[in-house]
Amino acid sequence: MPPNLLRPLAAETLGSALLLATVVGSGIMAERLAGGNAALALLANAIATGCVLFVLIVTLGPVSGAHFNPAVTLGLTLRRDITPCRAALYVVAQIVGAILGVLLAHAMFDLALLQMSETIRTGSGQWVAESAATFTLLFAIYGTRRAPDLTAPAVALTITAAYWFTASTSFANPAVTLARALTDTFTGIAPADTPAFIAVQLATALLATPFLIWLFRLQTPQHG
Repeated sequence: MPPNLLRPLAAETLGSALLLATVVGSGIMAERLAGGNAALALLANAIATGCVLFVLIVTLGPVSGAHFNPAVTLGLTLRRDITPCRAALYVVAQIVGAILGVLLAHAMFDLALLQMSETIRTGSGQWVAESAATFTLLFAIYGTRRAPDLTAPAVALTITAAYWFTASTSFANPAVTLARALTDTFTGIAPADTPAFIAVQLATALLATPFLIWLFRLQTPQHG
């Protein structure tokens, strides 16, 4: 592995781990403290996730680009921002980091480290929601390409909003989806429901990227 890839891969692993620790950990805490009020629990979960996304993008963006998401990596690979080889390594780092983040959340709350979710999330409404969430996330990323200082707040606000305007509560991330199948807590998803979510997320990235490049008149880099 080229030495210049070690820091970006470490950043993608660490960022994904901290993101999932926040998503799952804040979900556990919110459910415990909300007294059965699901709306309040979701609000707390959304705010915590948006806040940590802002911090992670600002701090790790200069190191790896702060993808933390195979759908984002796929889109940027199609745009030729990164090479397919680098993208593949990013995806592995994101998945490993996301799983580690779930384990960390379980450890913090004295839960069994290894779990399988029993929360069913399936149906056409959920799949449409995941497509909308993924598209909106990519829209925020590409829409701020010419104003990179706004990317962190745009993504953080988009995900916070998408927790509420989508029926699926906005996974919008294959690595997050896989990892959340490993927690039987507030933010979990049944393993059987993950393939459809991931397929929709990746398909949306494939279809949305050319449109967003055209919409925002983004020139495609000429390097491989």
